[in-house]
Amino acid sequence: MNFLTKPLSAGLYFVATPIGSARDMTLRGLDILASASLIAAEDTRTARKLMEIHGVPLNGRQVVAFHDHTSDGAAKRFVDAIKAGQSVAYVSEAGTPLVADPGYELGRAVIAAGLPVTTAPGASAVLAALTVSGLPTDRFAFVGFLPSAKVQRETEIAMLRDTPFTLVFYESPKRVSDMLNSLRDVLGGDRQAVVCRELTKKFEETQRGSLDDLCAAFEGRAVKGELVVLVGREGAKDVAEMDVTEALREAMKTMRVKDAATMVAGAMGLPRRQVYQMALGLGADE
Repeated sequence: MNFLTKPLSAGLYFVATPIGSARDMTLRGLDILASASLIAAEDTRTARKLMEIHGVPLNGRQVVAFHDHTSDGAAKRFVDAIKAGQSVAYVSEAGTPLVADPGYELGRAVIAAGLPVTTAPGASAVLAALTVSGLPTDRFAFVGFLPSAKVQRETEIAMLRDTPFTLVFYESPKRVSDMLNSLRDVLGGDRQAVVCRELTKKFEETQRGSLDDLCAAFEGRAVKGELVVLVGREGAKDVAEMDVTEALREAMKTMRVKDAATMVAGAMGLPRRQVYQMALGLGADE
């Protein structure tokens, strides 16, 4: 393949990489990888393999690691290189850099130094999942990974209860069943949702249905691969005061009053302040 290898202007270039199929790499992304003075990568082995697949020669150029565990001063090396007139291409292991992937600190450091930052857009698991989900895509909110601990996870879900957008999450295959159970318990079993697994790969799978359906489908199942979970939006419902009281009593068995109020308010679509006052009253009575 012939690449446009004219010298790049000094700056930082975020380059999206395939989330599965290597052929999803963009031509412009390949041009940048072929032309950049220095390549930074979340995973240097993956970056080298991608360049090898597409026939992008290194010609003695360095591929340098930059990830969540890189030292705090690592970004300075790239800032100094750009100041010296070099171009730096950054790739995460898969998908678009910074979207639940490293790169934020590097971008901030380059911007703070008054140097150029640009992007070569391409594959993104978030957008790919939205495309095949069948859920509304006019407005969506990317949440990323939820907390692994049950109480914190369900408290965060409750805060999203009446967000009028399709919700998009990433999740570990080992935790997806617990996550789906939490979504069902807080949002209700009839809420529509989708689980996308291994998008663009050989064993790509998309399962759609209610949260009740999906909880049953993933209960006890050994799951492998990358996962995106999407949840459709739904408005608040009328709730009897007795139901709120019972829900608060149950939540307050394992949570602080503040956390219990946040979760119940989110789950039932009620103003948090109102539910918090009810929780305080219950705490005083008991």
